[in-house]
Amino acid sequence: MKRVLVTGAGGPAGVNFIKSLRLAPEKFFIVGSDANKYHLELPDCDARYLVAPCSHPEYINQLNAIVEAEGVEFVHPQPDVEVRTISENREKIKAKTFLPRKETVRICQDKKATAEIWEKKGIPVARTIPVEDEGSLKEAARELGFPFWLRATTGAGGRGSTPCCNIETAKAWITYWRSRGENWEFIAQEYLPGRNIAFHSIWNDGELIVSQARERLEYIYPSLAPSGVTGTPSVAVTIEREDVNRIATDCILAVDSKPNGIFCVDLKENRNGIPCPTEINAGRFFTTSLFFSQAGLNMPYIYVKLAYNEEIPKLKKYNALGAGLYWIRHIDSGPILVREGEWRSKKL
Repeated sequence: MKRVLVTGAGGPAGVNFIKSLRLAPEKFFIVGSDANKYHLELPDCDARYLVAPCSHPEYINQLNAIVEAEGVEFVHPQPDVEVRTISENREKIKAKTFLPRKETVRICQDKKATAEIWEKKGIPVARTIPVEDEGSLKEAARELGFPFWLRATTGAGGRGSTPCCNIETAKAWITYWRSRGENWEFIAQEYLPGRNIAFHSIWNDGELIVSQARERLEYIYPSLAPSGVTGTPSVAVTIEREDVNRIATDCILAVDSKPNGIFCVDLKENRNGIPCPTEINAGRFFTTSLFFSQAGLNMPYIYVKLAYNEEIPKLKKYNALGAGLYWIRHIDSGPILVREGEWRSKKL
């Protein structure tokens, strides 16, 4: 029985990763770690450990103590911050990992760096202006027009992002975060009004193993965010689009010519309907990994088998599930999978 440690196990993404492994045709001994004792009660773990935040100097030592105590063979970091910490310290971890190169993780966690790389490679991307002062905001207004998108260069879940319809809003937005002690770097980007798309993929030594794209249709509690985007969808649907597959693949290969592990790409259509990559989540799954697992494509299980150097069945590199599968979820409601044309509601 494989013995796996999932960090950030109490968050929605960690919970869904673990649920996916529980759907696999083999049994796992799953250890969960988290810095939040309340959230750590949520995942279906065989053992649970409360740990310090990954910024703590003892974090790696604590993980190794768990590895030794539970005989853990493989560590999967789920939150972005823990991906970065474990990536940088992978040689110190006393268990295997399956992560992209260190430099790849660094680049992918910097939205400004990835945008610059993609632009140089000729990949369609939102025009980006680094924000250093009020002059940068005025430049963004001239070059991008209103509204433009203001966002932090690092972080997940739409952190520090809002559309700006004037300079005053942009200045106030940055001032607000500074007043809360957040010293994030910001970028202004061309506002992309089209569809919001996610491309999930797993790679092994530079080879694409499997992928599937989906479109985010609605968000959980959108009214709580100025942008209307709260980082995780309440409704998503699988799609088949050659342009999405091609552009997402190109943007991954632009940052790493030999990708390894998980690469999940966020894209948004511009005014001409062209999907533009906005960021890559490297080394971790999107929150809704359970969506594909319930539909028959268990990406967490495939990923773990590859980490153990085990053979996997032949899979479609693109459109592995096909289009028209809806994943509907909300707080305390549980998720439901619905196929196009199988709606239970009636129209009057």
